[in-house]
Amino acid sequence: MRACPRLILGLIFVLLPATALSAQTFSSDRAELQLETVAEGLEHPWSLAFLPDGSQLVTERPGRLRLIDNGQLRPEPIAGLPDLVVSGQGGLLDIVLHPDFAANRTLFLSYAHEQSGAGMTTRVAKARFDGKQLQNVEVIFEALPRSWTSRHFAGRMEFDPEGNLYIAVGDRGEKDRAQDTADDAGGVHRLTVDGKPAPGNPFLNDGSVNDTFFTYGNRNIQGMTRHPETGAIWTHEHGPRGGDEVNILHAGDDYGWPKVTYGIAYSGFPITDKTTMKGVTDPLHYWDPSIAPSGMAFYTGDLFPAWQGDLFVGALKMQKLVRLRFDNRKVVEEEDLLRDLEARIRDVRMGPDGALWLLTDHRNGKVYRLVPAD
Repeated sequence: MRACPRLILGLIFVLLPATALSAQTFSSDRAELQLETVAEGLEHPWSLAFLPDGSQLVTERPGRLRLIDNGQLRPEPIAGLPDLVVSGQGGLLDIVLHPDFAANRTLFLSYAHEQSGAGMTTRVAKARFDGKQLQNVEVIFEALPRSWTSRHFAGRMEFDPEGNLYIAVGDRGEKDRAQDTADDAGGVHRLTVDGKPAPGNPFLNDGSVNDTFFTYGNRNIQGMTRHPETGAIWTHEHGPRGGDEVNILHAGDDYGWPKVTYGIAYSGFPITDKTTMKGVTDPLHYWDPSIAPSGMAFYTGDLFPAWQGDLFVGALKMQKLVRLRFDNRKVVEEEDLLRDLEARIRDVRMGPDGALWLLTDHRNGKVYRLVPAD
């Protein structure tokens, strides 16, 4: 009996990998690009981590941790997450692996947490991942005091070469908190993996400043990564209407919010007439109007030799991927990529396979690999 052509075509599509079915091609100044779908059906995915066995862990903001194994999204979420709250911009946020994860299986999660009668805040917990669930969950940091706003939890994290953990906490939508160094909001905190203030923190001998502070005057950091050559921690943060910034973190620096900004209030009224002032660290780069940056990574792979050392930043509001090339702290190239994708890009990661990996912030969020076009 002769097979039906429609049946044959259907079998071909079943046998093809998902990436082959959904690859999209884009152009750039320095490369032809292909965007491959690794996984979909994720609800507002927020962060991505690569496991030593080639699988990936993905956080979903509504409070789920998911595993992608051999290109397949496991249907059941990882069990054992800490208690968290999903409210406004808060939920399950960033995930980073311990620098010695292959040996100790320890990871770190940032998330929003609510305490009855006291309000919400940004918390970080560490846990051991046994391949199926989280074990030995321990809270190592929470920003105090709490408040009832559902904005600006920040939560991005990164390790420096010495193994210290950097944690961003937003101003929680209450801008003056970013200049109050007795208040954990509006800054970056540097801790050991056990949650203690890191040795050499800039304010250890200043009783008026919390010992974990590394920088302050930060509005709402949504991207954090380590420079592949210098080891410095780079960040970007949301401005108000205008004034999104790229910064390099320096111990003890004040990044100015809300004393200086290139943006204005959402109401249209000015916040300040200053874009710089003495004692404040100026951004390396800013966007006006705002692009709502989220996620960032330096490109260090071999698939795109022309991109070596470039910084890639996702954009939520402007729905694009931005490529920045720096020459001694000055932007010498800026290129917008993937505009036709029309997707809010939440996270950008440099993959061990040499590809750039992206997460899209949608109810049907996706995990993409950006590779050279065939």
